[in-house]
Amino acid sequence: MKLTRRMAGLFSGLVATFALTLAGASPASAATWTLEHTPGHPQRICLDPGEGWPNTYFLVPLHGTWSTTITAGISDLPPGSYSDGGKIYPSDVDEDDWQYIGFVHVSIAPAPVGDHVATLWASDGTETQTVPVMISFGQDCYPYD
Repeated sequence: MKLTRRMAGLFSGLVATFALTLAGASPASAATWTLEHTPGHPQRICLDPGEGWPNTYFLVPLHGTWSTTITAGISDLPPGSYSDGGKIYPSDVDEDDWQYIGFVHVSIAPAPVGDHVATLWASDGTETQTVPVMISFGQDCYPYD
């Protein structure tokens, strides 16, 4: 009897899976866009110790398609820093390669020497995706300077 119930459950699960596949449906929570690193690595801003940078920005690299406005922002900033965020509209995507680079405003307050990891986030209202970004305070913090 247990074997029959297991087989019936397995069969009904397979039928449902195939029906969704044939109908082309995706789960309601599946995002059709991805927040990525640019270009393939974490972003980094380098500042001299004790100096801030008002009114700069981080890139918001998106890939895919979306039908609602995606809101972007930065969290975990150094104390005294803030972000006005940004928005990426569905009409902004490049239909040739389904990629778009948006911008998110940030004003970085002065801080002591060291690396500060902040979080770049993007949300379509249903799903929020994040990637780390680096804010470095140090003399010559870029290796190629």
